[in-house]
Amino acid sequence: MTARELLTRMLPPFAGWLAVGALALPDGSPARVAAVAVFLAAGPGAALVRIWWPALRVPSAVGPEDSWDPRFAGRSGLLERLLLVPLVSLAVVTVTATTLLAAQAFSGRRVLLLLTVMTMLAAYCPRTRPS
Repeated sequence: MTARELLTRMLPPFAGWLAVGALALPDGSPARVAAVAVFLAAGPGAALVRIWWPALRVPSAVGPEDSWDPRFAGRSGLLERLLLVPLVSLAVVTVTATTLLAAQAFSGRRVLLLLTVMTMLAAYCPRTRPS
């Protein structure tokens, strides 16, 4: 495992623990709001998309021959990942909060802590293999 792979793997859980630590700041503090918002918007999604991405790969998009840009495939894959990360994060946050609401155990601190632990577990999971 290279240093870059380790960094991309451990950045979402680190952001989660940073957000949990930011809960010690006063309510409404800009640093607290920023840390929690960044983690909730990207942390769980980044960890899960990293796991699923090899299995989600499809053949490269093919465009017209006269206007074909050879760098399109790389950029389109990056764009797909950038769009999937916040959408998957939103879905995970929604399911987690709804589950805690249904169990009558909802609190912001619990949601954040549960998502941080789930993100940490997802960071330790190996990537799926392409089929």
